[in-house]
Amino acid sequence: MTNIRKTHPLMKIINSSFIDLPTPSNISSWWNFGSLLGICLVIQILTGLFLAMHYTSDTVTAFSSVT
Repeated sequence: MTNIRKTHPLMKIINSSFIDLPTPSNISSWWNFGSLLGICLVIQILTGLFLAMHYTSDTVTAFSSVT
């Protein structure tokens, strides 16, 4: 049985880009920490934009618009 990630066209692209990609030996834990901080920043920006789009400034319905 063949491995699907090596034969399927879309999975082959993902496999060559993320899984089988060679990494340098000098990557440290600071690199991983920076990547996680970048992911957290993107999540905060996206959720901030989502909340800014759905927030109403009326004093009666302001709390219920974001919960």
